[in-house]
Amino acid sequence: MTPESASFFTGRRVVLLLALSVLTGSLLGFLYWSLSDLPAINSLEEYAPAESSLIYSSDGKELAELYLERRTFIPSYKIPDYVKKAFVAIEDARFYSHPGVDLIGILRALFQDIRTRSIAQGGSTITQQLAKMLFLKPEKSIVRKLKEAAISIQIEKRYTKDEILGLYLNQAFFGTQAYGIEAASQTYFGKSVTGLTVGEAALLASLPKAPSYYSPFRNPERSLERRSVVLRQMLDDKFITQAQYESAMREPLPLRPHFRKYEAPYFIEMLRRELEPSYGGDLYKAGYKIYSTIDYRLQKAAEEAVKNGISSIEKRDKKGVQAALVAIELNTGAVRALVGGTDFWENQYNRAAQAIRQPGSAFKPFVYLTAIEDGMTSDDVIMDSPVSFKGAKPGHPWRPRNYNGRYYGAVSLKTALARSLNAATIRLAEKAGVDNVIDTARRLGIKSDLQPYLPLALGASDVNLMEMVAAYNVFATGQYVKPRLFDWIVNRDGVTLSEAKPERTELISQDDVEEMRAMLHAVVEEGTAVKARELGRPLYGKTGTTNEYTDAWFIGFDDQLVVGVWVGRDDHKPIGPRETGARAALPIWMEFMKKAPPQIPAN
Repeated sequence: MTPESASFFTGRRVVLLLALSVLTGSLLGFLYWSLSDLPAINSLEEYAPAESSLIYSSDGKELAELYLERRTFIPSYKIPDYVKKAFVAIEDARFYSHPGVDLIGILRALFQDIRTRSIAQGGSTITQQLAKMLFLKPEKSIVRKLKEAAISIQIEKRYTKDEILGLYLNQAFFGTQAYGIEAASQTYFGKSVTGLTVGEAALLASLPKAPSYYSPFRNPERSLERRSVVLRQMLDDKFITQAQYESAMREPLPLRPHFRKYEAPYFIEMLRRELEPSYGGDLYKAGYKIYSTIDYRLQKAAEEAVKNGISSIEKRDKKGVQAALVAIELNTGAVRALVGGTDFWENQYNRAAQAIRQPGSAFKPFVYLTAIEDGMTSDDVIMDSPVSFKGAKPGHPWRPRNYNGRYYGAVSLKTALARSLNAATIRLAEKAGVDNVIDTARRLGIKSDLQPYLPLALGASDVNLMEMVAAYNVFATGQYVKPRLFDWIVNRDGVTLSEAKPERTELISQDDVEEMRAMLHAVVEEGTAVKARELGRPLYGKTGTTNEYTDAWFIGFDDQLVVGVWVGRDDHKPIGPRETGARAALPIWMEFMKKAPPQIPAN
């Protein structure tokens, strides 16, 4: 070799070495840049996935889930082994042997990418999928794949295989709004993951790759084919026996998702709206346990009473009648039952708390309390005779009449309220002062607009059922007790976040309470609600009926509960001929009270 040739090759080697150095430096720089902002893997120790909040009744019945991602975290040790192996079989056959990255799987995916001239981004292990779900954005790039691999290796060094698999199963999306294996099991099969069959486990394992594509509800043929692949792989890997395989292959696919309908739906929606301003988005993702005031047995009794009551009315009258019921514990304010209509899933309008309707004679007790507080007693006399007042139009006086058209002359306040005498009540309201009656109603918790005219005394101003029931609590006890919807709330660690205690305000004296009780008891013993005597225990209350039988009410109490029932139509048309509070609302109230225990333990 000539000196010139040697010099040429030496220079060439220098250039090559320089190029290699630049290339190596660039590659190292690229790797450093790509991996310089990796997240801290130890954050997994504080792993807290978005988890459904659960609402319970006061007696421990699960009523509802609140969620954006339907997820219920389940510890890995509670997930059956064959469920885990179904996912390993189809997702990551070498899961228990690789260090987080499966080089064989990557090479196989690379070969497939070259063959198809596409970038499928395949070859990801379960650990890599977990890393992607928890730490990375769902983009397709070399940088993301490098980060995914690096994070996976770190995860494998820090956590056991079972811990990694448990985290993956709790995080994965299974379609149909189900996140995590427990929610998926509930959604697809209506049972906990602990009760899954082998075939059901295989179906769930087939979903994460493409939940919509393999959905048994949308594409049953594809779903069945994919499940067969999972089962065959489980058999080949000796995760199941031949007998288990054959049995699982015969299992039918689920036909429809198990979406939960709330128990006590009108109540749940009220509670949700009350809590949302305080807890915001955490209400749907922080895994709270909310212990409501609802007594599950009483709630079912209320729903049944409303259903039966409406059925009876619609046998007499045109369909489309609605009803609402509210039951509140006297001394605690706990709402033990609430029905806002005949079918929440058809119409979410809550007639117990949102509807504003005329109460009719159910408003009269506010007039009588005003008179009692002014020094009268239930035995004092008021005249019940024809009376007229200046009407809204000149030459058209207003003449309130009694329901049956009869007048009884001098009667006691007790008799006037028991028989719901309009003329006597109007005279009493005029004597007490309409403004004073309004002040009484306001003091007892009526927040709806009240018109300062005499027809107010007969229930001409609109109110809602919830506030009326709470006000009747004062007639029963002398105290206003704020209605409350929950007892306490705890976080996923069992730490109490909020505890609701009774909020009581003394409003009227016990002497006045006794007077009101005497008059409201007379309504049941000898007045418009005499039918309630059938229940055979001391009861107190008042019926209410509006013009043309548009609204029917009964609100009453025993020594434990104050309960109100409203019946009417949403379009304000008449319920039907002679559908009074005693005929339309009282039977619903009575059926509920028959099932209400005579004693309810106070909180």
